[in-house]
Amino acid sequence: MKNPLNNMKINKIQLLIIICFSFFKTNAQEVLTLEDAVKIALENNYEIKISKNDLRIDQSNVAYGNAGMMPKLTANVVDNNSVQNTSQTRQDGTVTELDNAKNNSLTYGVGLDWTIFDGFKMFAKLDQLKTLQKLGEAELKLTIITKISDVNATYYDLVQQQQQLAALDSSIVISNQRVELAQNRYTIGKASKLEVLNAQVDLNTDTTTLLRQKELYANTKTLLNQILARDVKTEFKVIEQITVDTNLLLPELQSLAEKQNPILEAQILNKRVAELQLKQVKGDRYPILRLNSAYNFSESESSLGFVTQSSAKGFNYGFTATLNLFDGFAQNRNEKIAKIQIENSTIAIEQQTQALATTLTTSYQTYLTNLELSKLEEKNEAIAKQNLDITLEKFRIGTIATLEFRTAQLNYINAKVRNSNTQFQAKLSEIALKELAGNLTF
Repeated sequence: MKNPLNNMKINKIQLLIIICFSFFKTNAQEVLTLEDAVKIALENNYEIKISKNDLRIDQSNVAYGNAGMMPKLTANVVDNNSVQNTSQTRQDGTVTELDNAKNNSLTYGVGLDWTIFDGFKMFAKLDQLKTLQKLGEAELKLTIITKISDVNATYYDLVQQQQQLAALDSSIVISNQRVELAQNRYTIGKASKLEVLNAQVDLNTDTTTLLRQKELYANTKTLLNQILARDVKTEFKVIEQITVDTNLLLPELQSLAEKQNPILEAQILNKRVAELQLKQVKGDRYPILRLNSAYNFSESESSLGFVTQSSAKGFNYGFTATLNLFDGFAQNRNEKIAKIQIENSTIAIEQQTQALATTLTTSYQTYLTNLELSKLEEKNEAIAKQNLDITLEKFRIGTIATLEFRTAQLNYINAKVRNSNTQFQAKLSEIALKELAGNLTF
């Protein structure tokens, strides 16, 4: 008869080899810190790149020429040629005819056109372009903060899943021990075959749960690689612990949000854009004054006529003034619409301010609740661990039933999972609050 103790030793050695192999394989992977992940996202993320290019467009649009302040200088060349059969009758009755008479004229030169006054519209336009650049900066900031929030949330989700994998690994170890003990007790006649089968079923159940968790962990790593815009198959591991900032205060967050929240900032800038649009519309009530000048060369040749050849060169200049006297009340209508746009912008600011305050308040309450739950679950895990240790010793000496041991094992695993999850939820609350306050570090 085989010695059950020898089998038990062999199984333990095999299990130890598997655990050690898994440990070394994991530790061979790159440890990706949150700071490195954020840095990679800022450099690689596609949405951030697009938002940066949009800002570059807004920056390029801020130019005096784009606002209509600069003169326009043009060069022109006009060359006209003709071949005609011509007949001319003069006053004295003389008739002159010429077939294939050639005529040509050539004019070339440069012209200057400069609007020197347009009712201050050009100044309002320049200010509007500068405001649109600031709006682009706010939109870039929003994109960056949103992506950093995504990186944070996904990263700490991996930390939580990594902790749960460790808990499930320990559950597998315990379940293996239970199978070995049940098999040994069955071998020496102190347990029934049913106990061995139940232990094996529970081990298989734990193994299935572990495999599902590994699948979720691998998929979440792929998702983080996608956010970082790098090869989705890049292998890495994350840190082991979640550290939550427990010192956030609602009044400070509200003060920061009023100054830094990019969505609210964008609404304020949109109102400024609408105000400058109204100034441009009102500019149409003023006269428009343009200066124009040119320096031209011209020459012409004619095969028939009093003048067969002529040429000229010289400078000309002048100005044009126009004033809209009546346009079917379009000016009044345009100003009315522009004022309504400002009113809508004001309402949008008030709406966003209220929504921001509401979200901050509810998110802060969730944050406080999650902090309390985190403390509670940490205590529950310690109690469940102590209970499992005592139960395991009693199970080894056969003083408690299998069901009681399994209950203690599940209580411990569930306590570890809940503790990890509440830490993750508390971290998500912290991230959400800092995102709303526009204070998410990057």
